[in-house]
Amino acid sequence: MLNIFYGDMPEAIYNTAAYFKFNYEKDWITEPRTIEMIKDVDSSIVLGNGAIDSPVLGVIAPVNLSGGVKTLILIDKVPDKVFNASNCGDNCSHWLLEIAKDKNVTVNLRHIMKFKDEPFEIRILNDDVVVTTMKELIPIAGRYV
Repeated sequence: MLNIFYGDMPEAIYNTAAYFKFNYEKDWITEPRTIEMIKDVDSSIVLGNGAIDSPVLGVIAPVNLSGGVKTLILIDKVPDKVFNASNCGDNCSHWLLEIAKDKNVTVNLRHIMKFKDEPFEIRILNDDVVVTTMKELIPIAGRYV
C-alpha cells in the first residue's frame, strides 16, 4: 500500500538527487520496472546500466535523469527509507501506486499530487485514514500542505 505523510517530516530524505548520486546501484537501471519508468516519465531509453538515451540531452548517465525518475527508483529500491516525493511531478503518481502494489511504501509529500487512477488505496499517515479517490484525498491533504 502507498502511505503518504503530508508536510514536514524530519526523517524524510529531501535531497533525493544527492542521495541517488551517492547510493544508486548500476544494476537497478536495467531492471524491467526501472526501464519502464525511465521510458514513461523521461521518454528515454535505457542502453545499459550506465547509459540512457534521452531525446533532449542525448546519451546521459543515470545521475542525469530527471528528479522524478531518480526519486521513483529510490522509492522502489530503498523501501526502508522515506523519500520526498514532491520531487516528482503528477506524471509519477501512477508509478507510486504501481510500486506500492508489491510492497508497503511510505513517501513524504509537501503538495497535493494528482492521482489519476481511481479507485486507489492510499493511507494518509497524518490521520491514519485510507482514501480511495481524489475527492477524499484533497480535503485531508489540504490540512497539512
